[in-house]
Amino acid sequence: MIFRRRDLIASSFASFSDPDGNGWVFQEVTTRLPGRVEMFETTFASSMDPAGALRRAAAAHGEHEKLTGKHDENWPDWYAEFIVREQAALK
Repeated sequence: MIFRRRDLIASSFASFSDPDGNGWVFQEVTTRLPGRVEMFETTFASSMDPAGALRRAAAAHGEHEKLTGKHDENWPDWYAEFIVREQAALK
């Protein structure tokens, strides 16, 4: 059974009973609570850490520009994305 009451409480509910007779209710969360931590928080322990990250980003960006064959005017955003993804272990 699904109840949609967005006009009143801005969320949806679903409920069911399992074969053992247990009742279950699920609620859809449609807004985030304030103060939540971002998924990709980037922190550095010393000034050497961001310096190394910038060097790795510069090397990777040089390869990126070689592949595209042109200068990337948006390099600051490219560096930032590279560093955040590297810290989050995303490639």
